[in-house]
Amino acid sequence: MRTINGEQITQAVTQLAITAAHDLEPDILDSILAARDRETSELAKSVLDLLITNADIASRELIPACQDTGICTIFITIGQDVFIEGDLHEAVQKGIAVGYQDGYLRKSVCDVLTRKNTGNNVPAVVHIDMVPGDKLHIRFLPKGCGSENMSGLKMLPPSAGIKGAVDFIVNTVVKAGPNPCPPLVVGVGLGGTFEKAALMAKHVLFRPVGTPSDIEEVAQLEAEILKKVNQEGVGVHGLGGCNTALAVHIETYPTHIASLPVAVNIQCHSHRHKELIL
Repeated sequence: MRTINGEQITQAVTQLAITAAHDLEPDILDSILAARDRETSELAKSVLDLLITNADIASRELIPACQDTGICTIFITIGQDVFIEGDLHEAVQKGIAVGYQDGYLRKSVCDVLTRKNTGNNVPAVVHIDMVPGDKLHIRFLPKGCGSENMSGLKMLPPSAGIKGAVDFIVNTVVKAGPNPCPPLVVGVGLGGTFEKAALMAKHVLFRPVGTPSDIEEVAQLEAEILKKVNQEGVGVHGLGGCNTALAVHIETYPTHIASLPVAVNIQCHSHRHKELIL
């Protein structure tokens, strides 16, 4: 049995909150550089150059890559041989509050009815799973709502088929236009239930950008949708070109014989995400 103290968790989440805001992961930086190299529009190329410069300044100066420092989604997997000393939820929420204060990050969370700001960017949305082992794995995703608001979910009838699901995914991205700040990473949840599809669409964003699914049929579908999205010509920040999306990542789950849930979670070009293991 391994004991992990709540204060360790708070410190870890605090660090994730601060670094995620200004230090983009190599997978997203490499994807933007690759997009710049293959871009056909000179205007789009110039914008991609600005995004690369912006990311560099943010990392060097330790300032947010985007003013919208997001509402935090956290996925935690707990090994069954781990004992948490203290309140896990309290430790996570405290880590967010401290991180957003110490990191001088914008606090964007408010009461849904009164719209009064909570003042510390909590509560975060926390998902917890139990797994074998003696480790605590924390995945951190601060999500700006320029992209989050453009996401969608549809409960299709099975008669719509995979073509219907593909059409919904492509149309959701195209209708979003410049609002989510493309080039995008598109997370898709296919199957399960209403809530399972949405959860998968967000969880799959942690897969390294552009890494295909290890299920051959799913990988082929990802490539097909990415091609269709980029052929629509929305482009970088809606200015045209061939890079509306950097990647499409799909997670699947068995579903009911009478249902075909499909969820699309759109992520902006910054795609801030961090993770660590205690």
